Amino acid sequence: MWKLVVGFILFAALSLYVLSTGGDIDMSGEKHGVDTHEPAASAASAAAPAASEAAPAASAASGS
Repeated sequence: MWKLVVGFILFAALSLYVLSTGGDIDMSGEKHGVDTHEPAASAASAAAPAASEAAPAASAASGS
């Protein structure tokens, strides 16, 4: 039984160490608000030009 307790303590310590050295980790849960939509909007706007540039190249390649 004491081995389970020691194993749990070691696993918890290792988990906390990995989470603390992992960088920007947000453990606050799900967010609903204006500030959460900004990164997704910028990612979507960055992906849109890449998709529009890839479409003509794909249609040109399939048309030949």
